[in-house]
Amino acid sequence: VKKGGSAHKNTVVTLVERGGKARSFHVDTARMGNVMPIVRANIARESALMTDESGIYRRASQDFASHEFVTHSKDEYVRGNVHTNTIEGYFSIFKRGMKGVYQHCAEHHLHRYLAEFDFRYSNRVAMGIDDNVRSLIALKGAKG
Repeated sequence: VKKGGSAHKNTVVTLVERGGKARSFHVDTARMGNVMPIVRANIARESALMTDESGIYRRASQDFASHEFVTHSKDEYVRGNVHTNTIEGYFSIFKRGMKGVYQHCAEHHLHRYLAEFDFRYSNRVAMGIDDNVRSLIALKGAKG
């Protein structure tokens, strides 16, 4: 969950599978009641969930094979394979694109920008997808 420090920023929930795809959602507020239904609906129960120490995920261990978290408030960022670097990397790419390319995004269009960045992340070269294949996938998804 990313919530900007300013009142004009929006709250986004993004789920990223390590070495896999991303899926993002715009939510009104970063509360357990908004976030956990999205997490439960989009992550398999047999998954290992990795988060930060946010109380939003307090009961996540009941819903998944395991729930590990890092405690950023105690300067813990990595503990073995437990980290949030994957999602931090996604948000780094998203923020860079929003500031450097698009510069402005109306809130009612945010879901479209998120879908574009999810597509880019989920169909990247690291996933074995080249420009030709990515173009074909994009065309299949086009409505019209």
